[in-house]
Amino acid sequence: MKLAHRISDHGIKVTFVNSDFIHAKLLAALPHEAEARSGIELASIPDGLDPGDDRKDLPKLTESISRVMPSHLKDLIEKANRSNDVEQIICVVADISLGWRAMEVAEKMGILGVPLFPAGPEILALALHIPKLIEARIIRSTDGSPLNDELICLSKDIPVFSSSTLPWWLLSNSVYELDSSACWLEKQPAGSVIYVAFGSLAIFNQRQFNELALGLELVGRPFLWVVQSDFTDGSAAEYPDGFIERVADHGKLVSWAPQEEVLAHPSVSCFFSHCGWNSTMDSISMGNPDENGFVSRHEIKMKIEKLVSDDGIKANAEKLKEMARKSASEGGSSYKNFKTFIEPMKQ
Repeated sequence: MKLAHRISDHGIKVTFVNSDFIHAKLLAALPHEAEARSGIELASIPDGLDPGDDRKDLPKLTESISRVMPSHLKDLIEKANRSNDVEQIICVVADISLGWRAMEVAEKMGILGVPLFPAGPEILALALHIPKLIEARIIRSTDGSPLNDELICLSKDIPVFSSSTLPWWLLSNSVYELDSSACWLEKQPAGSVIYVAFGSLAIFNQRQFNELALGLELVGRPFLWVVQSDFTDGSAAEYPDGFIERVADHGKLVSWAPQEEVLAHPSVSCFFSHCGWNSTMDSISMGNPDENGFVSRHEIKMKIEKLVSDDGIKANAEKLKEMARKSASEGGSSYKNFKTFIEPMKQ
């Protein structure tokens, strides 16, 4: 959605397409008339699953979306183009996880297709075997464009494909230089709060959940913890006996938080997460699990205390923040790259 707003800021009409299931949640979370004020049209297509199906079953969800999405996306684009002769859809930007199906639709309709890769570019380079493609003289090292229309074989387990079918526009959530609940927060001292969030897909067993809770309690610092309803093995979390009462004066437990606003708040000192992107300090991964892959409350306490007390870590975080700010400002690398992406759409 943030990317959609950035594109819209340049005077380009944006239609933000979600599955019906996510679309309903998005509308429920938006303030009244927010959609109209944003200049972004919200639309949805079916994901192929029944209302009661488990959408955390990723293989099932992926297979279903892959099967039904192309025809519904094509119909949506055709309907939008028929309704407005002046503002035709000229570009499709799609998350790369299922974007290849959207790219197929765009190619058949003669529309520019741009996959969006939300993870770090180093993962993308690894996934696409870019060094191998350059070494084999299949693509140019300068801009990634194909030298010849050749069949590419990355592995005996992966079907061969033509270099001409690869998308040569790709958006990545990165900064070039970096890659070689609000009211409660207002009451906390600056740099004191530990923000804990593990995303929408992380599932803990009850024992590890208990250790995480008790580890946060042992630290004794204010914390904001996002705990979704199905956080423990797909069911509601059960906190250790007396935990909620013991942390009531310094702990805030919520089912959702506006993450960007939370991370920007001056009271937040660190982000404790289980994500895979490099700019997040993954405290659990830094720990030393036992032979069963279990991280104790004492290990959690020790790593959090190190994270919030190490001046070197704080200084490095400020340095990265400043580099990101400069990159996104006029004249920075991210600013220039985004402008290169936007300009052709304005012509």
